[in-house]
Amino acid sequence: MWDLDTVESVRQKLGELTDLHGLRRIFKEARKDKGQDDFLGNVVLRLQDLRCREDQWYPLEPRTETYPDRGQCHLQFQLIHKRRATSASRSQPSYTVHLHLLQQLVSHEVTQHQAGSTSWDGSLSPQAATVLFLHATQKDLSDFHQSMAQWLAYSRLYQSLEFPSSCLLHPITSIEYQWIQGRLKAEQEEELAASFSSLLAYGLSLIRRFRSVFPLSVSDSPARLQSLLRVLVQMCKMKAFGELCPNTAPLPQLVTEALQTGTTEWFHLKQQHHQPMMQGMLEAGKALLGLVQDIIGDLHQCQRTWDKIFHNTLKIHLFPMAFRELQWLVAKRVQDHTTAVGDAVSPEMGESLFQLYISLKELCQLRPSSSERDGVMALESFHRWFQPAIPSWLQKTYSVALARVQRAVQMDELVPLGELTKHSTSAVDLSTCFAQISHTARQLDWPDPEEAFMITVKFVEDTCRLALVYCSLIKARARELSSGQKDQAQAANMLCVVVNDMEQLRLVIGKLPAQLAWEALEQRVGAVLEQGQLQNTLHAQLQSALAGLGHEIRTGVHTLAEQLEVGIAKHIQKLVGVRESVLPEDAILPLMKFLEVELCYMNTNLVQENFSSLLTLLWTHTLTVLEEVAASQRSSSLASNRLKIALQNLEICFHAEGCGLPPEALHTATFQALQRDLELQAASSRELIQRYFCGRIQQQAETISEELGAVTVKASYRTSEQKLRVELLSASSLLPLDSNGSSDPFVQLTLEPRHEFPELAARETQKHKKDLHPLFDETFEFLVPAEPCRKPGACLLLTVLDYDTLGADDLEGEAFLPLCEVHGLSGSEEPGEVPQTRLPLTYPVPNGDPILQLLEGRKGDREAQVFVRLRRQRAKQASQHALRPAP
Repeated sequence: MWDLDTVESVRQKLGELTDLHGLRRIFKEARKDKGQDDFLGNVVLRLQDLRCREDQWYPLEPRTETYPDRGQCHLQFQLIHKRRATSASRSQPSYTVHLHLLQQLVSHEVTQHQAGSTSWDGSLSPQAATVLFLHATQKDLSDFHQSMAQWLAYSRLYQSLEFPSSCLLHPITSIEYQWIQGRLKAEQEEELAASFSSLLAYGLSLIRRFRSVFPLSVSDSPARLQSLLRVLVQMCKMKAFGELCPNTAPLPQLVTEALQTGTTEWFHLKQQHHQPMMQGMLEAGKALLGLVQDIIGDLHQCQRTWDKIFHNTLKIHLFPMAFRELQWLVAKRVQDHTTAVGDAVSPEMGESLFQLYISLKELCQLRPSSSERDGVMALESFHRWFQPAIPSWLQKTYSVALARVQRAVQMDELVPLGELTKHSTSAVDLSTCFAQISHTARQLDWPDPEEAFMITVKFVEDTCRLALVYCSLIKARARELSSGQKDQAQAANMLCVVVNDMEQLRLVIGKLPAQLAWEALEQRVGAVLEQGQLQNTLHAQLQSALAGLGHEIRTGVHTLAEQLEVGIAKHIQKLVGVRESVLPEDAILPLMKFLEVELCYMNTNLVQENFSSLLTLLWTHTLTVLEEVAASQRSSSLASNRLKIALQNLEICFHAEGCGLPPEALHTATFQALQRDLELQAASSRELIQRYFCGRIQQQAETISEELGAVTVKASYRTSEQKLRVELLSASSLLPLDSNGSSDPFVQLTLEPRHEFPELAARETQKHKKDLHPLFDETFEFLVPAEPCRKPGACLLLTVLDYDTLGADDLEGEAFLPLCEVHGLSGSEEPGEVPQTRLPLTYPVPNGDPILQLLEGRKGDREAQVFVRLRRQRAKQASQHALRPAP
């Protein structure tokens, strides 16, 4: 592009001169060549980049970079050819030639993409689009005829070549938008109507075979089917289709008929595919099972994918229709097969029938809702066809489970699985086995309530039987493994594992009601069975099995307790035989170390519940051993003291700071009695004598009647003088011990126990002749410190005797005045009137006093022997007189 310059004369230019600068410009231009134009810019275009029509602005390119912005140039291009017409264009209409040309171009595009393993998206290449445009332009074809030609070409090629059906939507839309009846000739209308009918028939054939034509293994199959349905819907809605094909049935009806026919054809193809090579009932069963599983898979696909596509485009529910057709076909084949099998069902055939039954249950679970189906279901009561196979199924389940249990026990090394899991591998395998039985029961889920109850009873019975078989097998396995073991700890460890395995089994058995859904079963059979029948059968079986397991567990725990009891008994026997120079706290150490090691070991290897049972049982055995040893060591205070300390330490050990047995489990009646006995045996002779008087004072306080009579005294203590003042006032209601029916009573006063008051001699009152109610009115004073009077058991012993001139004095009775209760001894009483105290008379216990028995056994203790001899003598005196009969 140039800027044109015209030639001007010097006179014209001088006329325009205004200043010196203008003159300078004139001289400059005079040096130029005359008639030279200015360059504005250029545009360079490649012919291969041009299309048939171009209309746009192009930037002008400069020669140098001095002035880069040169502006733009608006250009329009149109390519026109003037080639001589071909023979086809001379003999055929331009519309027909354009149609053939389009078919050739589309066929070429599809073939090229198929050869390159790529799918064609429906768009033509720029060269093909240019040729078609030029032809339509030169032949003056209208847009309607171009769309019609495109429809005819695409619809015909779609039936032979593979390309997206969405390519048909554009010509359909164009024809519908531009349709005016009468625009086409008769032969063109026939051609268009034939294309509609042909594509509809081809589309219905694809829909009939949609399972194989549009497999879900290809990712774009759902989109392709949906696109085809949209094309058919759009085509059938066209005005042109309604005018040219008026007798065509509605598209939903045609599609429904095609789907029904295609479902039946697909079933027969699948049946032929699964036809066995060898004839036989087992092979026929396997083939039928494979057919049912394929049908289930197809129904899942229909439900999840295909039903949505047909419903969204045509409002047709494919899934209910497919299920209705297929279930009738399946029911006929299954019924024929079960009839051919008959009542004699072998184990192999039973397994085949069970798998078929489970598959049919899965098929029936896919049934549509009542609002989506009509008529009676052919598989409604299909379970009745399998009734003869139920015994085979139950026997097979038990046989497989028994074999698994035996194999699990045989491979078990009776080693805990871990620190937190204390049972062994066989318990895990058994739990898995029982879970499989429960799974089988849930799979069976027999619809008939009464028969379902009997099947559940059989399952529970087999499970309980397997549990008892496992107990027998695991104990035998423990004996087998421990027979060659010299280490007793290893044998005990195996026994712990056995107990834990049985405990784990008891937990598993306890879950049977939930796993077998007893509650739901009870609701189902409520109207069929008698009330309480389920409780008397299922629950009775379960409780019996749990009781058997509990017995086995208790037996194992008892065996462990016996093993530990032997060690405890040995250490207790050694404890009492340790020399006297060893302190009791040191003598008890071996026993405590033994228990600490063994109980810690058992706590680590036993579950908590069984460890608590073991502790309870072991505690009972330990108390029994202590009782036996204490009875044999009754005369030894040293041994009794060690046993007492041992009992205290054992209590602490078994309690284990709250981690062992609770106090109420430890402090049994045996424990309390043993504790009292050991405390008595461990006490010194003087402590026993003090306890004896404490007991006599307590016995006197509990005496209600005064059958032997009573004495009345007044006692006080003067702290300043350290004197105990006793006023013996009277006695009453004494027994007549003489032959004349009366008595000659007097009272002997002594302070007991004698080792606390060794220097105070006994005092006596005057003797009263023939008086059963004597008034003594005598006062006695004892010089004694206050401290011994405050000790437990310190008392004033008042012995009432009947004076006998010729023989020994007879005992009327004795009374005990506790010195701790004497007025003024505590130092807080104010001086004043001393109260009277009435004390009932009692007899000493003739036999069976435990304190006297302990004192009597201490042969080397003179003080103990003197005290026992005196008390035995008093008891002998008391036994010579019968109690006075009641008035």
